[in-house]
Amino acid sequence: MKVVLALALSAEALNVARNPNFAKLQGGYLFPEIGRRRSAFVAANPDKADKIISLGIGDTTKPIPEHILSGLVEGASKLGTQEGYSGYGAEQGMGDLRQRIAESCYANTNIKADEVFVSDGAKCDIARLQIMFGSGVTSAVQDPSYPVYVDTSVMFGQTGEVDANGQFNNLVYMKCPKENNFFPHLDEVPRADVYYFCSPNNPTGAVATKAQLEELVARALKDGSILVFDAAYAPFIKTPGVPTSIFEIPGAEKCAIEVNSFSKYAGFTGARLGWTVVPDALEYSDGSKVRDDFNRVMTTCFNGASNVIQSGGMACLSPEGKKEIDSLIDYYLGNAKILQGLADDLGLDYIGGDDSPYVFVDLKGHSSWDTFSTILEECQVVTIPGAGFGPGGEGFLRFSAFAPREACEEARRRISQIDIFKGQ
Repeated sequence: MKVVLALALSAEALNVARNPNFAKLQGGYLFPEIGRRRSAFVAANPDKADKIISLGIGDTTKPIPEHILSGLVEGASKLGTQEGYSGYGAEQGMGDLRQRIAESCYANTNIKADEVFVSDGAKCDIARLQIMFGSGVTSAVQDPSYPVYVDTSVMFGQTGEVDANGQFNNLVYMKCPKENNFFPHLDEVPRADVYYFCSPNNPTGAVATKAQLEELVARALKDGSILVFDAAYAPFIKTPGVPTSIFEIPGAEKCAIEVNSFSKYAGFTGARLGWTVVPDALEYSDGSKVRDDFNRVMTTCFNGASNVIQSGGMACLSPEGKKEIDSLIDYYLGNAKILQGLADDLGLDYIGGDDSPYVFVDLKGHSSWDTFSTILEECQVVTIPGAGFGPGGEGFLRFSAFAPREACEEARRRISQIDIFKGQ
């Protein structure tokens, strides 16, 4: 028996082939790579560990406000009583919460509660949409772009290998140049089956105008394609007349899916609650409903968002919760103003920070990763290199306004003193 066990343990490898698509992924997901470099710096400079300020990953830092927190507490307390206990819920989400999302977030549209699928976040739903789309579609992403759109497309086998420019074959990259406010020239973009678009944008902070979104919807309708619209930062939009949902654009219900999340404006990054809207009018070429397939994915691959967290979601969308969210957004947009001021101190152009928590800074030809390293080493401030979001982000740096106010002020003081951009 011991001999057999020893032989089994001595086997060099399992006889199971690796999914070849994972071998295509470049380096590692951006934010763990940032963490790795930060850890390496701390290991080499332990005396500076306590001085590090993060303007990097978009993780919120303000506590969950009182009324919203009371919804979470109430949801948890109910589970401790016989009459309040609940087990599995509907995979699509609590009916009351779906109704409240439809009424509160889509008041200016025709979106109905049964078109809303509650989940554990927009990032997770992007992957679930990819399960639904499968490997046979051609996807298009913005460049620069949130890495999840690209990496999930790779994982699900939609792409070829990486070319000399660091971009994947069989994936359409929509160049979003600075001079066009980081909106793509759609007449230059090849057709794709699925277009991924984020506004307010991560990483650039750019916000698409109504006219631009009308152009985007028109293009999707013309191509017979699906537009996946990431609206996770929509509540940061304060400028009148700028849409906060793609479904404010006529015709979008026939071509668009929208993902959203409570993470960034209700402090739910750790609580995990979001939703995806799939309209009944959205149909495949054979006339079958996209909604039915997404419903199948949700009921097969997901057991529903936590009942406790959904109680918090109900509190978020109450009148009291909305006031608390407005206060949180005002706080983070105030931080963004400080970071805009930092860019001004350095004499650098930027976009974002007005209707977005991100400020995307033009480095005047300096390398994104080199500037990241310089600022970390000289100022002990973590930023995000634009190159991590695709080739179109090279030469830019992203500042996140989700740090505490005093951290933003101190980061501005430290970085504004370095001379890397002097004389440019």
